[in-house]
Parts: sequence; C-alpha cells; structure tokens
Amino acid sequence: MTAPRRTVAHAGFTLVRDYPASVAQVWAAFADEDQKRTWFGTDDAWAAGEWRFDFRVGGVDVAEGEFHGGPLSRYEARYTDIVENERIVVTYDMWLDGDHISTSVVSFEFEPVAIGTRFTHTEHGVHLDGLDDGAGRREGTVGVLDRLAAFLAR
Repeated sequence: MTAPRRTVAHAGFTLVRDYPASVAQVWAAFADEDQKRTWFGTDDAWAAGEWRFDFRVGGVDVAEGEFHGGPLSRYEARYTDIVENERIVVTYDMWLDGDHISTSVVSFEFEPVAIGTRFTHTEHGVHLDGLDDGAGRREGTVGVLDRLAAFLAR
C-alpha cells in the first residue's frame, strides 16, 4: 500500500470590516471570555466540545466541536503578541477528525474610525495534504466575522 501524498499549499488573505462599535467594545469581544464564547464558540449548528480561553501572551485558546454533525473540528491558538486596543497576533492550528490540516499566523488590528472601529484580519496559512485550502479558510473567516458583527450589533 502506498502512503498518501504529502503536500503543502500556502495562502494568505486580508479582510477589513468597519464595525459601528468603539475600539474598546470590539476589543472586549476578543479579550473577555464570555463575550468571545458568545460569538466565536457557539452557533446553532455547532455542537461544542472542549473550550479553553487564556487571553495573554503565551496563552492558548481551544475551540472544538462538530458543525452540522460533520467531522470534529479543533482550533488551537497561541497568543504571540497583544497590544491593548491595537493588535492581537496569534498562531493557530486546525484539525479535522484528528488530521492536522493547517497552521496559520494571524494579526487582528483595531483602528478607530468615524463610524466606530476598522478591524483588519490578515492571515498567512500553510495548508496540509490537500485537506484544506486558502479559499475555504477565507470563506470560514468571513462567517466568523459576520458572527462578530451580529454580536456587536445586539
């Protein structure tokens, strides 16, 4: 039997959103565990599993669960830089049913603008063995930022 072909694909993207909320409010959505869990760690179609939150440089967050009864998804992030109300930098890994599918470096930038906050998400990913790709990751991130927008609008 032949071993599966191992591949590496690189992809990056930047998403910019203007939220009608102060920088302090958008920041708190990331820095406060209860707030983050409300918009990031839950969804009607998401069966939550393990959850950890440790918002500090060197801290690790984990969000695990099944989406629409599908494969077990695991997100594990380590904070590498935090400048209050300005930026957060993380590295994170994703797994599906125990298979490591990607490693990414992400920066979140918070900038005051006339309507509230300009939020910039910039991601550079390494996608492994054809199990994930940049287009899918971008699409998933758009959904996460849509949930953040809905949370901030309530």
